Order: sequence, then C-alpha cells, then structure tokens
Amino acid sequence: MRQADKPYPAPDGRKRSAKVERELNEICAIACGEAAGEKFLKYLRSITIEYVNGPGLEPNALIHLEGARWLVAIIEKRIHDAKENLPHVP
Repeated sequence: MRQADKPYPAPDGRKRSAKVERELNEICAIACGEAAGEKFLKYLRSITIEYVNGPGLEPNALIHLEGARWLVAIIEKRIHDAKENLPHVP
C-alpha cells in the first residue's frame, strides 16, 4: 500500500488516506481563507469556544455546546494542517 493510501488519523477521529485528508484540509482552508470565511469562523468561535456558560447549565445544553466546539476545533485544525502542508503525501 502506498504511503498516500495508508489510513491517517484525522482531527475528527476517522481514518482516511493521507491523500483524502490533505484534500479535506485544503478545501477547508480555501473555504475559510478569504475575508468572509475568516469573519464567519471568528463568529463561530465566539459562539462556541470563547463562550462561557454560567452555573445551572442543563447537561444536554452542555453536551450540545461541546459538540459545536468540537466542530469548530476540527475546522481550525484542518486550516492549520493545510497551512503546514499536512499530512505529507509522497
């Protein structure tokens, strides 16, 4: 099996080939790379990762928020990996 076709651990916990992961990273970086995409990602970050809840938050609401935070983190990781040309595909 070629290196590019071997399973590669992805930010979302799935295993895809390094080639597919690289393509997903590049697509994400392109979608969020322009000013509008950056602004929208900043908005998503403000309502998820940077949002602080007070006491008394219902468990289901917390689970929902953590899922949203996880998705934003995946997007940010894919953008970072695209800028670093990861994964390396021979």
